[in-house]
Amino acid sequence: MTAATSVAGEAAKAARAAYADAAANIPRGSKIVLRKRGTTFVRTIKGPSGAPTVVLLHGWSATAALNWFQAFEPLSEHFRVIAPDLRGHGRGIRSNRRFRLADCATDVAETLRALDAGPAIAVGYSMGGPVAQLLWRDHRDSVSGMVLCATGADFFPGNRERYAFAALSQILAGTTRLGTLASFVPATIARRILNVKPSERDPAMVDWARREMSKHNMRMLLEAGQSLATYSSRDWLHRVDVPTSVLVTTQDSAVRPVAQFRMASTIPHSHVNLLADGHVACMSPDFGRKLTDACLDVQRRAELQAQGQWPAIATSVALG
Repeated sequence: MTAATSVAGEAAKAARAAYADAAANIPRGSKIVLRKRGTTFVRTIKGPSGAPTVVLLHGWSATAALNWFQAFEPLSEHFRVIAPDLRGHGRGIRSNRRFRLADCATDVAETLRALDAGPAIAVGYSMGGPVAQLLWRDHRDSVSGMVLCATGADFFPGNRERYAFAALSQILAGTTRLGTLASFVPATIARRILNVKPSERDPAMVDWARREMSKHNMRMLLEAGQSLATYSSRDWLHRVDVPTSVLVTTQDSAVRPVAQFRMASTIPHSHVNLLADGHVACMSPDFGRKLTDACLDVQRRAELQAQGQWPAIATSVALG
């Protein structure tokens, strides 16, 4: 064994240990019955006494645990943390109604009310970004600020791509082969969603990811894809009146960086932070600290807004 091979092996072992440590800090969850909506599943951390609240809204095909396992511990040092599985995902609400992102936003608002937790900083990752935006639009009293990560005001650059993806998702959602899809998707995606090199993959972590994803309702998951394909907040996002930070994933091939910057430029007085990573930046060990810094920045501005000093003194700056 060469010295280089030995060093690489030790690095891989350390990486596996880091992922395992982060996963070990995932808080336990509990079911909450939301009146006239259904039963949802929420992970919570109390945080320091009197701490402000963040509500974490995960991406498409993820769960709260998968999306935020790197962020729970650093966020909990400063905030009360609430992380639901969104409807159709993980152990989130099941419904015979067609999936709508606006329904997700209402679910979140009702969850905050049930936990006596609002207003909160809405933190949206990928699909969670539109849910956070709709939470602000439809339930303004529930939102004190937003942090938007790896997301945009829309997800497809042109009508042709938008309509094609929406049609495909609709066809798949109605197919009789959902049983086949349900067994295929978690097994193939579980390794890819853990954005690490093969040598760094802990089999136990991969198995955990597979089990998390196997809980999805495939019809609702595919309808969520259709809802994403037709989503756009371009006509109203300029009216956002709460402090907002945007974390742009500069190597993202799923939500193009130019679309993320365009969204940030639409939101008045937004702050921008650059993450030199791809669409699954949330799996990076340093993601939690960067996200926490963005949330603290939003919280500082929210406190100024409550005192009537924001946005009068606001300037749009990069967090660095």
